[in-house]
Amino acid sequence: MSNLFVRAKNALFRSRKVPARATTQAAHVRDRKYGGSTKAMAAAYGVSPRTVARWIDGSRHPVKHADRLRDEAAAVQVTERGRERKAKQLAKKGARPSGLSATVSRARTFEIRGSNAVRQRDIDLNLTGEQAAALARATTDEEAAAVIKSAMADYFNGGAAYGGFQPDDFDFDPGDVTYRSA
Repeated sequence: MSNLFVRAKNALFRSRKVPARATTQAAHVRDRKYGGSTKAMAAAYGVSPRTVARWIDGSRHPVKHADRLRDEAAAVQVTERGRERKAKQLAKKGARPSGLSATVSRARTFEIRGSNAVRQRDIDLNLTGEQAAALARATTDEEAAAVIKSAMADYFNGGAAYGGFQPDDFDFDPGDVTYRSA
């Protein structure tokens, strides 16, 4: 999994980064998403309650479920209300730069539909307030990727007013995207 969504949340909510340790991730997910119920979390993951307890105490690591646990830990770091509040702040900037930028690095997988040209340099995208707000509201890697594709279309079109490229004209490796906030 690319963790594009996780990295976006870390960039937007710097004080609410996803814990690095699986034990902390599991505890946060159990407490914040499943109301502290080990049994409910175990049912959702298709494991026994004892397995979840072992993830939390550190005697076992969630190898098979590590990506899902990391994604859910990112989602529970910020409440729905907090994401919406941040999105509203960013949306006020409209089409102006938001202070959040993304770089699609020298991705070997970067393609523009209809062209076999290879992009040999990094693409630095200054996300608009609207794009950053959509990123703040995103809850999956696919939604975060759609925002980056939209920013790429704007970049190659010379801005949204010129037209030509559409977000679906771009493919890239989500692992090649890094975020920076001002």
